[in-house]
Amino acid sequence: MRLFLLTALTMTAFAANSVLNRMAVGHYGMPPESFAIVRALSGALVLWTLVALRGGRLPLLDWSGRLIGAGALSLYLVGFSLAYGRLDAGIGALILFGGVQLTMFGGALIGGETIPPRRWIGAGVSLSGLAYLVWPRGAADYPGLQIGFMAAAAFGWGVYSLKGRGAKDPLALTAANFVVSLPIVALLLFVAPFETPASGTALAILSGAVTSGLGYALWYAILPSLGATRAAVAQLSAPVIAALGGALVLSEPVGAKLVIASVLVLGGIGISLMPER
Repeated sequence: MRLFLLTALTMTAFAANSVLNRMAVGHYGMPPESFAIVRALSGALVLWTLVALRGGRLPLLDWSGRLIGAGALSLYLVGFSLAYGRLDAGIGALILFGGVQLTMFGGALIGGETIPPRRWIGAGVSLSGLAYLVWPRGAADYPGLQIGFMAAAAFGWGVYSLKGRGAKDPLALTAANFVVSLPIVALLLFVAPFETPASGTALAILSGAVTSGLGYALWYAILPSLGATRAAVAQLSAPVIAALGGALVLSEPVGAKLVIASVLVLGGIGISLMPER
C-alpha cells in the first residue's frame, strides 16, 4: 500500500507539471523555452540546498553516471519544450508516453528482466486508453520536426527512469542531474528570447522546485521497488491525472471520453500490477 501511495503521489506531481506548463505558457504567455530554463534552475537550486542542509555532497564527479542521468534529463526537458512550440498537446502526450513505454520495456528486455504476459496486456490496454483520450478529432497538424523533438524527449525520460533504478541517494542524485543539466537547458537562450512574466515565472518555479525536483527525487526513490516495466505502465496514468487537473484548475470540460479513457488506463495499470497468482 505504501508503494502504491508513493507512486500515486509521484504521478500526481508529473501531471501537475503539465498543468503548470499549460497555465504558464497558455494563460500567461510565457515562452516554453523560458519555462524550461526557469524550471531547471529552480529545481537545481532547491535540490542542491536540501542536500547541503543535511550535510551531503553532490555526486558530480561520477562522470559516467552524470553523462547518462543529466544528459537524459536535459534531452527530456529541451525536447519537451521545443516540441510543444507547434505540436498538438494530445498527440504530444501520446508520442511522449508511448515512447517512454517502448524505451523502458526495451531496456528491461536488454537487461534480462522477465516481463509476464499480464504486464504486456496491461500496458496495451492502458496505451489504448491514452490513445483514445488524446487522439484529435478531424484534421490535425503533424509537424515532423516537433514530433522528432517529442520522440527525443520520450527516449530521454525513459533512459532517465531506467538509470534511476539503482539510485542509492535519490535526493543527491536528482540534484546532481539538475545541476549538470542546467547549462545544457540554458542553450535554449539561443533559440528564443528569455521572457519571465511574473505569474508564469512563479508557476515555472513551482514546477521546477516541487513537482519536478522533489517529484523526480521521489521517483528515483521508488523506482528500485517498481522495476522498469511496472514503472513504465504506471506513468500512463499521468495524462489522465493531468486531464482531471485541467478540469479542476483550468475549467477544461470533462466528458464521457475522459471517463472511458480513465477506466481503460487505470484498468490496464491494475492488470499489469496484479500478482501472477
